[in-house]
Amino acid sequence: MLGTHKYTLAGCLAILMWSTIVAFIRNVAEQLGPVGGAAMIYTVSTALLAIFIGLPRPGRFSPKYLLVGGALFVSYEMCLALALGMANDRHQTVEMGVINYLWPCLTVLLAVMVSKKRVSLLLYPALALAFLGVAWTVSGDEGLSLNQIAANVATNPVSYTLAFVGAFIWAVYCNVTKRLANGENAITWFFMATALALWAKYFMSDEPAMVWSMGAVTDLLFAAVAMGAGYALWNIGIIGGNMVLLATLSYFTPIFSTFFAAVLLDIELTTAFWQGVVMVTLASLACWWLTRKT
Repeated sequence: MLGTHKYTLAGCLAILMWSTIVAFIRNVAEQLGPVGGAAMIYTVSTALLAIFIGLPRPGRFSPKYLLVGGALFVSYEMCLALALGMANDRHQTVEMGVINYLWPCLTVLLAVMVSKKRVSLLLYPALALAFLGVAWTVSGDEGLSLNQIAANVATNPVSYTLAFVGAFIWAVYCNVTKRLANGENAITWFFMATALALWAKYFMSDEPAMVWSMGAVTDLLFAAVAMGAGYALWNIGIIGGNMVLLATLSYFTPIFSTFFAAVLLDIELTTAFWQGVVMVTLASLACWWLTRKT
């Protein structure tokens, strides 16, 4: 029993660490730039993963898993990091985080489409609730408004597009890697590939040179530890932890993430924004509950 609690605690810590990523990525981006900052985060995270998880021989993985899974992982991580870093302000950064959490519902939707199994008709209202929640947060304080959504998106179409595309990519990744990985985990290699891709983008961009300070180093370490240690602890958690509890808690990540972002980024979120976050969270939980036996 003590062993199970230990593994479960590791999984819970992973969820909490992942919940701080939105805020930490934004803090680093404000100091080191959206591209350079992201490249540094994934570089340090790769080093941490290599130390705590290891760097398995590439030969143990199937080439299709490395190529397809790796491409999807790198694409998603770049979309998320750049969407957060390139947001117009901190409030918009939190919006990007909420959009990103469409992926649990999209993962369920794709899984259902591929399997062609019969599911409860309640799944589709749950999916609609997730998108309604995102629309609610992007609409601002005036309630649901298509005109306001369009106006907000028009202020930064790149970040909004990256966030939405990233959510779809991660949903595909979750469905594809389950079939290709054969129980293996190439996360360290995938992080390394993400870092290299971001460095390539950095050197090809006109982003100014990074200006270092003690605050930048501190935030970078926090971000890298939250990301790298989060994956390491989650691997420990799924080995022998209570997966029902961990799965349930993981679907509350939108609320945890928004809370930590509001605190760490020192911003005030409206009641309407929180209502949208709760909608996305409840939709994710409902999608999982309705398909947990399929």
